[in-house]
Amino acid sequence: MLLRGSWRRLALPSAPRPWHRRAGSEAGAAAAPRYEVVVIGGGHAGAEAAAAAARGGARTLLLTHKIGTIGEMSCNPSFGGIGKGHLMREVDALDGLCGRVCDRSGVHYKVLNRCKGPAVWGLRAQIDRGLYKEHMQKEILNTPLLTVHEASVEDLLLTEPEPDRPGKCQVTGVVLGDGSIVHAGSVILTAGTFLRGMILIGLETYPAGRLGDQPAIGLAQTLEKLGFAVGRLKTGTPPRLAKDTIDFSGLQERAADNPPVPFSFLSEAVWIKPEDQLLCYLTRTTLKAQEIICDSLHLNNHIRETTRGPRYCPSLESKVLRFPNREHQVWLEPEGLESNVIYPQGVSMTLPAELQEQVIRSIPGLEKAKILQPGYGVQYDFLDPRQLTASLESRLVQRLFFAGQINGTTGYEEAAAQGVIAGINACLRVRGKPPFIVSRTEGYIGVLIDDLTTLGTSEPYRMFTSRVEFRMSLRPDNADARLTHRGFEEAGCVSQQRYEQAVKMRAALEDGIATLKSLQFSISKWSQLVPEVPISSSRRLPLSAFDVLRYPEANMELLARVVPEPLGKLAQWRQLAERLKIEAAYEWCVENQQQEIEEVRRDEALRLPEDLDYFAIDASLSLEVREKLDSNRPQTIGALSRIPGITPAAIVNLLRFVKTNHQKAEKLKALPQADKYFPEKMYSEKAASQRQISAKSSEEKQEYLC
Repeated sequence: MLLRGSWRRLALPSAPRPWHRRAGSEAGAAAAPRYEVVVIGGGHAGAEAAAAAARGGARTLLLTHKIGTIGEMSCNPSFGGIGKGHLMREVDALDGLCGRVCDRSGVHYKVLNRCKGPAVWGLRAQIDRGLYKEHMQKEILNTPLLTVHEASVEDLLLTEPEPDRPGKCQVTGVVLGDGSIVHAGSVILTAGTFLRGMILIGLETYPAGRLGDQPAIGLAQTLEKLGFAVGRLKTGTPPRLAKDTIDFSGLQERAADNPPVPFSFLSEAVWIKPEDQLLCYLTRTTLKAQEIICDSLHLNNHIRETTRGPRYCPSLESKVLRFPNREHQVWLEPEGLESNVIYPQGVSMTLPAELQEQVIRSIPGLEKAKILQPGYGVQYDFLDPRQLTASLESRLVQRLFFAGQINGTTGYEEAAAQGVIAGINACLRVRGKPPFIVSRTEGYIGVLIDDLTTLGTSEPYRMFTSRVEFRMSLRPDNADARLTHRGFEEAGCVSQQRYEQAVKMRAALEDGIATLKSLQFSISKWSQLVPEVPISSSRRLPLSAFDVLRYPEANMELLARVVPEPLGKLAQWRQLAERLKIEAAYEWCVENQQQEIEEVRRDEALRLPEDLDYFAIDASLSLEVREKLDSNRPQTIGALSRIPGITPAAIVNLLRFVKTNHQKAEKLKALPQADKYFPEKMYSEKAASQRQISAKSSEEKQEYLC
């Protein structure tokens, strides 16, 4: 690490690697190039972060070990799912890449949870790995203001912190593996599973962040020395199978949707014809597989370790131990149109390769299956996300942002969502503008980031609809209405084309709802017009077309047939017709939920000072509560209320202190030299002593200062 006051001049190699400059970039191959934003890592978080920063107008550099691995789908060949599909739509609403790239590379599109309401539908697609990588690289390598360079990053450049902001120092650039320096206004770290990554197969272990890729050791050491709280997590991937060695004849087929539903609001349709989509197949494990696993636990380091793995995507070994004597689902998923590889979803394992083959061949349909690549586990460092603000900027090191699995999440979608927000805010930080924060009331992205930064995580975090309080309002269909306007006006990351389309859709929805509500008939009249809709005869008041549209049996096509003028035009625009139906179904729920949303927003508006010393303030708080507050550093009263162990009384007392303190500060502003007597700076001896007792052990660990 390069420390303030002790900068090292490192000689450049005589033949540096080529820099891949893109349209709009003015970067040269100078000895110490300078960029406004530098992104470390070319995974799903890094790609979205780099593209978002560049869309915002920042000269951006993306550093990756291999340009050829940008867009690599390291684990499953799919995007979306329950909860995850919402994140995809919100990333797309902010002009992110993954949604529209999936619309150009999917081979099997399916909306999950159709048996429930549209608010919790999960858009999902099987993806052609090769096509996805090809299209993502094309997007990245042709993004204006974005330069891509192959290099490892071994260290950070650090200097004095900015005054009046939390943090012991600020980052000003990075040191590459060849010793060269790149200066930066902001740095985003998206290291994925590469921080001290270790691959495990059976009893064998070797350093790698992904099969065939070296881990990041220097960066991990730097972050640890800076005082970041570092934890350890694990994940795994199943063996890959040869398609032509599988007997699909006795397996359950799962067909794709017809028509497929695109991820992106910009896509009228996906690239593939409905009839050309590939099938998925379902099989199940047997007790023979359980027997092999239980007899071989002594040969499996990964399963014996205490490192926490994903709860909701566990290894087959974990499922057998947790739920013995059961059959477990195995989905056989294609990896591409021209690929001979099948991904067996549900049998992630880290047994020795020869035992993996025995397990696979004990499964119906896979008796003669050939393993092309054995399954393996990965253990890696992650940083406690409670050390970040809601903008994903570090509290310890100013201008340093984190996104993706380094924050304790799992999944491409969670990584992409964090990447977009980190990229936007790194750009805004350089511009000196306020951060772009998505609250829990505005999106699944807001819930994801608030959960991480407020509660932290001890296991890989996965997004679910059940984590979201306001599911009726935060639906996949209205992500553009919630976020695109903010992304355009506040973040500058949304294109004019997307913004105009969102404005057009919003206006059409408002006009459509008004038209439907204005069209009113009696109950008997509606019963004659649409006898297939079971309208209750107990209602006395006239019903509007919008009221009728709420019934499950009704849709815009039906209403347009019986009342062609003025409803015919509304039914012709398919996306508009579908959204009008959803708006009608949820209007009552959304109106009821609005009061709760406003209450949460009021709490979120009550911000806590960033530099508040919880051990020193004169408030009636227990030592335990002070420790929790100092560890979590909530930014708002709303975030404070979600911290486990914080009592309602503590919330009231802290709120009273903050309000009283603010009033005193306002009065003192009118007095000369009032800043010398700010209440925040007046620490009692008792409070200081209390802090010393609590922080004694942690201070010993954090003696290293920038």
